[in-house]
Amino acid sequence: MAGVFDKQYGSDLLKNPIYLTALVVVVLGLGYLIAQGGMVSGIGILAMPFLITYLYFIFMIPRIGIVTIYILNFVAIGLARYVKGVPLGLSIDGNFILIYAALFFSNFFKKVPWKNAKNDLVLLAVIWYGYALFQLVNPEAVSRVAWFYAMRGVSLYMLFCVPLIFILFNTKQDLEQFLKIWAIMSILGTMKGIMQKFMGVDAWEQAWLDAGSASTHILFGKLRVFSFYSDAGQFGAAQGQAGVVFLILALGEKHSKKIKALYFTAAILGLYGLMISGTRGAMAVPVMGFAIYIVLKKNIKVMILGGLLGLSVIVFFKYTTILQSNYSVARMRTAFNPTEDASYQVRRANQQKLAGYMASRPFGGGIGSAGNWGLRFTPNSFLANTPTDSWYVMIWAEQGVIGLVLHLFILFYILLKSIYLIMFKIKDDEIHGIMCALTSGYFGIMVASYGNGVLGQMPTGIIIYTSMAFLFLGPKLEQDKINAANNKKEMEAIGV
Repeated sequence: MAGVFDKQYGSDLLKNPIYLTALVVVVLGLGYLIAQGGMVSGIGILAMPFLITYLYFIFMIPRIGIVTIYILNFVAIGLARYVKGVPLGLSIDGNFILIYAALFFSNFFKKVPWKNAKNDLVLLAVIWYGYALFQLVNPEAVSRVAWFYAMRGVSLYMLFCVPLIFILFNTKQDLEQFLKIWAIMSILGTMKGIMQKFMGVDAWEQAWLDAGSASTHILFGKLRVFSFYSDAGQFGAAQGQAGVVFLILALGEKHSKKIKALYFTAAILGLYGLMISGTRGAMAVPVMGFAIYIVLKKNIKVMILGGLLGLSVIVFFKYTTILQSNYSVARMRTAFNPTEDASYQVRRANQQKLAGYMASRPFGGGIGSAGNWGLRFTPNSFLANTPTDSWYVMIWAEQGVIGLVLHLFILFYILLKSIYLIMFKIKDDEIHGIMCALTSGYFGIMVASYGNGVLGQMPTGIIIYTSMAFLFLGPKLEQDKINAANNKKEMEAIGV
């Protein structure tokens, strides 16, 4: 009986030859994998328990995957500067697939509201992705691998993201969570940018600059701040959008003091991030974003005040030399005199070259044939060696005039329907204010995408696709709020 009460320890298992042999085999196996794969394999092995735990939770609570996507959306590209050999950008795709798999399997145990995705916005996403699939058989396309990488930001993320919002992430609380994550990540983005500006870049960022990015990010000896974003252009446009959206929300009346403080901080730092990015085209985001906000408010006083403020900004940058000694201000000022800028002339010349090339190619040269993907997979082609600079010029070059017309139709349909819902359908002040903010940010990015290829890039792309979905959910959010208020009154009336 004494053996029954003997205390057993884990180390006692090693006295058994079977367990000892198994442990030695596992250790040797892990050692071999690390020796062969280096640090990447080691990190992967260490991360395995966390990944298994994450998989468990994402299948139990699929909404966790959406929150993860929003965070990865901001940091995945920046982390790639530090972790080599791991396609971190594909982590977004993996999470989308996991969420849909979780929804599919959970459908066996509870009803998943797939019908929520039956609407015109999802249909537009399907049509746009369908056109991208058609590009696989485009006779001008020379790389199917380039198509796979490039079409993700162009159309796949829209197809993945929009239905998920309608099905899984469609309440006012979800919208508020999305806005908080966006605000916090934007604040962190500018803080990182401030570190780069005043303390300099770190060794990994310097390596990225030395690999070729210095030609576009160090001008006249000054750094164009890029933070943990893909580049300065994306950083500037994304921070400009955050500045517009969160300043409008901060000025709203229906938020707590803590939330207002968060939004106001995100707004001010966002606009400052735009300035230090040195991205002139991103100036269109606050200019056009606030312009459409003035129209949406339908308030004469706001229109007059906004008009005067906008006029003051134009006069400051275009007709004065105030603060010209400040590099950021001086560079932003050139955006208001584009015809005098050498880079503008180069862009015009490139577009003229493309016009001749595209005249006989109504379906374009194939997705992934231009820009960085073109240089990576088809470096000797005409499109790879002709900078597009603009998001719309890239769409035109890769998908032809037919693809450009379809893309613009989708974007303007979403914009015009959002404006209609805001101006004629949504009456609740809080929901109305949030919808105005999202529309203003969306329109600002639309306009800025003429000068920079920002719309479908991380983090802007997924932010825009999420904004689209919540704009179309506006009437539902308002009705949910009314129903909740009526239910509360009924409960109070019966003394519950």
